Order: sequence, then structure tokens, then C-alpha cells
Amino acid sequence: MEEILIISNYYPPEKGAAANRIEQLALKLNQNKYKVSVLCPLGNYPKGELFPEYKGKFSVTEKLQNITVKRLWIYPSVSKNIFKRTLSVLSFSSVLFFYLLCKKTPNKVVVQSPPLLLSFVSVLVLSLMRKKIILNVSDLWPLAAIELNALKKGSFSHKVSLFFERFIYSKATHIFGQSDEIITHIHSLFPEKKCYLYRNFPDHQTAEMDFTTNANEPIKLFYAGLLGVAQGVFELCQNIELQDVNIELHIFGDGAEKSQIEDLIQQNPEKKIFFHGMLERHILHEKLKTFDIAIVPLKTRIYGSVPSKIFEYGALGFPVLYFGGGEGETIVKENNLGWIAQVGNFESLNATLIEISKTGKEPIQVMKQKIFNYAENHFNLDFQIKNLINKGSF
Repeated sequence: MEEILIISNYYPPEKGAAANRIEQLALKLNQNKYKVSVLCPLGNYPKGELFPEYKGKFSVTEKLQNITVKRLWIYPSVSKNIFKRTLSVLSFSSVLFFYLLCKKTPNKVVVQSPPLLLSFVSVLVLSLMRKKIILNVSDLWPLAAIELNALKKGSFSHKVSLFFERFIYSKATHIFGQSDEIITHIHSLFPEKKCYLYRNFPDHQTAEMDFTTNANEPIKLFYAGLLGVAQGVFELCQNIELQDVNIELHIFGDGAEKSQIEDLIQQNPEKKIFFHGMLERHILHEKLKTFDIAIVPLKTRIYGSVPSKIFEYGALGFPVLYFGGGEGETIVKENNLGWIAQVGNFESLNATLIEISKTGKEPIQVMKQKIFNYAENHFNLDFQIKNLINKGSF
């Protein structure tokens, strides 16, 4: 059985798309006869503090669903303070640097990027050891950081980040990009670099759709995921207008904006927004059976970013109200997955909500079945992994 190592900043029991994405990759490679191990930090995300089972430990080795998971020490933080967040990434990267230098690792390694510093340290050591490096790029940094105003263009940090970015692209054996825009960007820097499109498809293994609906209830719009800066859910709650439409907004998740969202809801009950906290994945999917439409927002259009929720909710049979721009908008339009509102334009969003309210619950149920059937054939993780293996990408 061939060995392969995955290096990632996130892995379950941590929450969020990044952790889920890496877990699915690990499990699918294992199902295809690879012996998979994962290097990641001690569990801490999204709260920014070590989970109880990891407190007081420097490293932990676990066996999860036949995957060997080695967790290394990290100074955890999800602070908005750039210094603290950099220190957090630096702490794990430093420990990882010495681990890779001193411990035997497989010849094939998948390195997740971002975080950029983490991927730089990993690629630096692995290239010196002449390993086969498969760089998995899910967002373009530092470009995304500039667009989110998390980094100032032309600053020292920006210049260092650009150096890191070019270094990891140049040293990678080949690259997986989650979007066509990511691959286009990489080819603009390194035209000859071999790249493969690797979409963030889910693996729910759902044989049939199982929805329950009550025609007398309002249309239930929901957001489920991280409540961070990039998603802009707090701003969404501030500006969404539901008072005069037959729609409710339900929020599931955790993150930096959680307390602001809870305060806003408590002070404005007329807004018809409900917060349910963070639920385990299987519990969430069970609860969502009574819901109607998923909203997928981004605070600003981020070049290269395609939220995995588009594919996740398609696989569950949910139409999407997409409010993020970019390539994700194109995917929703071309695959008839729901509605589009212009990113950052709340007038556009609220006009779309009026349109959805007029549509009514019955036609939405018909949409669900069509989307579920379409996703089964077009957003299939098994097909994607087998295709990449057949191309020799692993």
C-alpha cells in the first residue's frame, strides 16, 4: 500500500469547510488503497482555544477512520489582531519545520495552502528532501488578503507573502486548484506548471432526498458555517430586510462574529433572524430537512475563491441564494442551482428575496429534487478522485 502524507492547518474534530475538505481527501485516498497520514495542529478551531482533550499536550497521535493523525503544538488564536494570528500560524509552522527535518515522512506529500507561511515551511523542507509535493491551493494568498483588507498592498508583509507564494508554486511537483481562476493565476506566474482542477465536492453518500416541508410555514433561508470576516454574516444580518416577505433567516455556526450576531438578534426580534449555534454535521443535516434555501455570502468578491457550500448544498438538494460574486456566481448560474444577488449589494439581495418570496414553497420543492439529481452526477467526489489518480496526480 503506497503511503501519502497530508499537511493541513485544519482537521476534524475542528469545524468548517477546510477541515471537512481535508478529511474527505484523506478518506477517499484511503478508500483507493493509499496509506494516509495527516499532520495538523492540536484541535482549536473555530474557537481559537485548544479543545479539552488536547490541553496540556505537546503532540497527540490518533487513529481516525483508518487515518493516522499526528497533531502538533500550536499557540491557538482567532483574534482579529494580525500579530496574534501570525504568531499562531508561526507557532505551528516552527514545530512542523523541526518535525519534518527530524522524522521520516512518505515520498508523496499533499500540502494545503493557505495558510501561506505553513505551506512555505512545508514546501521548503520537503523540496530539500526531494519529496513529491502536491500543493493543494484552495484560496489565492496574498491576493485574497488584499481584497479582504487584511493586508496592505506594497507593505513589507505583502512583499514577503508574494515571495512565499512564488516559492511554493515553483517548488511544487504539481498543483491542485479549487477553481479555474486559481489555475489561471498560477499559470500567469509559471506557465509550464502542471495544474489540476480539484473542486471541493462533498461526500454525503445520500441515496435519495428526504425533505419534510410545511406549506403553511414561511420559506426558511439558512446559513450554516463559520461566522468570520470573509463571510460577512453580521453585515448580512444588519442589512437583510425580511419584515415584508414570507421568509425567515436561520443561522448555524460559530466564529469571530458570533456575539455581535446574537446581540443584534436579541435587540431586533422583528428582523426574523434566528441563531442556533454550532451543531455536529450529522445533526445539522438532519435539522436542515425542514429548511428550504441555503444562502452563501462573501463580504467581497475574492478572486479564485469558490465556496464549497455551493457543492455541499447541491448534494443535499438545496437551492442556493449566492451572494459572493466571482467564479461561484458563474457555477450557480450555469448549473441552475438557484438565485444570484450582486456581491456587496444589499438592494440586489433584498430584491432577490422578494422574488423568492413570490415563488412560494411548492416550486422550491420541485427545484430541490432537480438540484439533488443534478449534483449526484456532476458534483461527485468519487469520480473526481479516481480521475485524478488515473492521471497520475497522486
